[in-house]
Amino acid sequence: MPTLNVNGRPREHQAEPDTPLLWVLREHLGLTGTKYGCGIAQCGSCTVHIDGAPVRSCVMPVSALTGRQKVVTIEGLSPKGDHPLQKAWVALDVPQCGYCQSGMLMAAAALLKDKPKPTEADIDAAITNICRCGTYNRVKAGIQRAAGMPVTASIDIVHLPTRSA
Repeated sequence: MPTLNVNGRPREHQAEPDTPLLWVLREHLGLTGTKYGCGIAQCGSCTVHIDGAPVRSCVMPVSALTGRQKVVTIEGLSPKGDHPLQKAWVALDVPQCGYCQSGMLMAAAALLKDKPKPTEADIDAAITNICRCGTYNRVKAGIQRAAGMPVTASIDIVHLPTRSA
């Protein structure tokens, strides 16, 4: 039975060799944080890391992973939710509907790994994911905050009142 190293663990699956990695993750391994968006590698909702590089998993046949070291999904980015990007996303209310955000976070994590202090141009070049809600400025601000940089992206954060018990 084929085995993948996913989020630091060997995981067996019974998928056909031409099955996209996205479907192996979601349907064979139960890792549903990685989302299906377009199916043609354009939107980025399905972004995962393969050997540290961001990859659109909807078009990556699982057979292409032979000999690869590891796959990291949103579930493996930080199991406790304490990755600097996850903290910045919460602090800045980055997601709106949230559907694309696992892919955004994975793309942003790869960017910060390669460029710990990215310029706005670096962010624009690396974050090619599509967000239907248009939270691009919040994404940029979240990346800047996670990198410990001044937030230069223009964002408007609305905090809703909390209900008292």
